[in-house]
Amino acid sequence: MPKIKPPVRTPHIDMTPMVDLFSVLLIFLLLTASFRPAEVTPIETPSSVSEKQAPDNDIMTIMISKDSLVFFNIDNGKDTSTHFRSKLLEKMGEQYKITFTPGELKRFGTMAAFGMPIKDMKAWLNAKDTKERDALQIGVPTDSLDNQLAWWVRLARLTNPGAEVALKGDAETPYVAVKKVMDLLQENKVNKFNLVTNLTKEEVLLKDLPPETK
Repeated sequence: MPKIKPPVRTPHIDMTPMVDLFSVLLIFLLLTASFRPAEVTPIETPSSVSEKQAPDNDIMTIMISKDSLVFFNIDNGKDTSTHFRSKLLEKMGEQYKITFTPGELKRFGTMAAFGMPIKDMKAWLNAKDTKERDALQIGVPTDSLDNQLAWWVRLARLTNPGAEVALKGDAETPYVAVKKVMDLLQENKVNKFNLVTNLTKEEVLLKDLPPETK
């Protein structure tokens, strides 16, 4: 008597729950992700072979454009609940007798780099659009009569003592402008800071090696 063979069934996996889960995760990531804002001014940094990376958090960045304009930025740190940016602006307001509203302080805490006299900060925070905001970006004053950059650096160090300093200059920035900022940092006891550059891989050919290593 011939054997009865059971019908062969191809296994079927229902992918619907997995697709639903993926969709939920994607929506969650889009809603919670914070995108890196565009830089306040285009800066083409010089190249170097150093592979050291500046930290992503707890960093104070000073940018110098090729026309010697200075811009400043500081983040809120790893724990965003510390609100370092809002506290810093509040201290600058006390220094220059400017009162910022809670809404302005909160808005400043979510924004990026800036470069304008402190008297224009309210107008920058309350600007209607990007075009109006960009028109105010004329650089942080660094002259001897009112060196506002020095106060930003000084009060930023008091607000977040653990913040590292990064200096980002354009490849065409005059050396005098860079030295002026470096002197300012040293005057404020900042003798260690990062220079932001583009990484260029250095290829070493066999003919370039010393004789003892060949």
